Amino acid sequence: MSRIVVSNAGPLMVFSKLNILHLLKQLYGQVVFPRAVYDECVISGMRQGFQDAFTLDLFLTQNRWQPDDCLQIPADVSSENLDRGEKEAISLAISYNATILMDEERGRRVARKKGLSVKGSLGILIQSYREKLISEDQLKLYFHQISKRKDIWISPELCNILLEKELKYL
Repeated sequence: MSRIVVSNAGPLMVFSKLNILHLLKQLYGQVVFPRAVYDECVISGMRQGFQDAFTLDLFLTQNRWQPDDCLQIPADVSSENLDRGEKEAISLAISYNATILMDEERGRRVARKKGLSVKGSLGILIQSYREKLISEDQLKLYFHQISKRKDIWISPELCNILLEKELKYL
């Protein structure tokens, strides 16, 4: 828990939709996120009436997790074809030398090019399982929910591959 972790919007929204934000706190203690991610996940989401935005806002308030202002985005990150939240999250992760939580593949590629350790929502769930925070049945349930929900944009095929690999089914 001593290492800083920065999150982009994807994992925060996935964990809000599944109502398992507590796993982020259990795994990492605190997660840092930029203001653009907060605006996307909470402010814009609440404006559009998305329940997961209200869930995330309540969790952040209860845990006193506040957005971190990203003061500078490196030119090579700024020039990438990414949204503002992804650019700010990568920039914060660089400044903290932190692991970044990100699902979007283009952003993951840029983060890796910058030498960052990257983990997505599925990887976080696998880590939760390995650290015995969730059972095998819960892991299967969450992967199934992710693969079936229309408001979570993670490939069902990727869910199946990673779950089978983790549980060593062939």
